[in-house]
Amino acid sequence: MTSILIIEDDESISRFLKRALTYEGYKVDVATDGEEGLAKALEEKPDLVILDWMLPGMDGLEVARRLRANNDVLILMLTAKTGVADRVQGLDTGADDYLTKPFNLDELLARIRALLRRSKQEKVPKVYRFADLELDTGTHEARRGDRRIELTAKEYELLLLFMRHPRQVLSREYIYDQVWGYNFGASSNLLEVYIRYLRRKLEANGEPRLLHTLRGVGYVLREEGEG
Repeated sequence: MTSILIIEDDESISRFLKRALTYEGYKVDVATDGEEGLAKALEEKPDLVILDWMLPGMDGLEVARRLRANNDVLILMLTAKTGVADRVQGLDTGADDYLTKPFNLDELLARIRALLRRSKQEKVPKVYRFADLELDTGTHEARRGDRRIELTAKEYELLLLFMRHPRQVLSREYIYDQVWGYNFGASSNLLEVYIRYLRRKLEANGEPRLLHTLRGVGYVLREEGEG
């Protein structure tokens, strides 16, 4: 049975989530502060953690950092912080997805299913290669030639999507759906921020650009000069 740990100090929210997730067939446990949640996560090793940001004592960001340093548990951050900078910070800290309060239960369940589905797909390691770029799904390690590239969790997912679809133009809507499970809308620059992060790392030694922008259309992984 898939296990989920809820780390949430609002009793009404945690009680609601536990009831709803148990009804969906998940094994659910609850922690009410960061230290208790971290201890339970490390001891019980759940399949997924639903993590509030603003917790008493140790906050959700620190819990996510420590979890990510110890294992690859799936982390869905659930928080009232709605700014793009907050989303970026939460995802860069190690969260696999980010959902703001108030939330829709159906959307939350869909995001949980998507995270678990992607996790299962990656259980069999595979090495993707394009030009001089390589991505190992077993180690989450990227290389450009002989150079190793450190990626955050979301940078890895974004690059993996492009490596799975080389030379295919991917729309902003498709990328948001596949990587974040949600379309943040035309006014959001979250995707552009992550594309910029990836390019900076992929081109750190002056290597040719592989991630290209097609204005008004989307993005594509291709070599310079390819049509």
